[in-house]
Amino acid sequence: MLFRERYWPGIADGSITLAFRRWKRPTVKAGGNLRSPGGYLAIDSVEIIDESSITEADARRAGCDNRAELLRELDYGPDRALYRIEFHVAGPDPRDALREQADLSVDELATIGQRLVRMDAASTDGPWTHPVLEIIAERPATRSAILAKDLGEPDVARFKTRVRRLKALGLTESLAVGYRLSPRGEAILRSLAG
Repeated sequence: MLFRERYWPGIADGSITLAFRRWKRPTVKAGGNLRSPGGYLAIDSVEIIDESSITEADARRAGCDNRAELLRELDYGPDRALYRIEFHVAGPDPRDALREQADLSVDELATIGQRLVRMDAASTDGPWTHPVLEIIAERPATRSAILAKDLGEPDVARFKTRVRRLKALGLTESLAVGYRLSPRGEAILRSLAG
């Protein structure tokens, strides 16, 4: 579930706690979490509703000035139900703290190394984790399409997915353009090198 940039401050300060989406099937579930630019969110409820049940108060909780504005922003399409999603900021993204953990024990290094080996083994086109970490280290703040091309990866979307998998381990950070290794990622790359 994505939010337009204009909603990020309201999500971060807790004034936006509601969203409405038209989906064929929901992309979030009650009890789950969602990483967003506005913060790390806990999903409280997800329910199918009728458009007529949306109130002016609901629109304001969703960051709109009024119900009419909210309804104009909703996507319409065949076979899409209207969902009401309640959420709250659950605190900082756990990856933020994880990225800063660079003083890793031998056991922690081995555990992360094993995760990377499993990721490589599951790949249909060979090992990728070490090359991706290396190119990000060598060329931070470089567009993903350029990095993918230089690695010989024809599928930029797959490259981005792989970077997100490394980010979930706390190894990379997204920048306004491109990526960089986190302190944790730098520690892992050093351990892989030697």
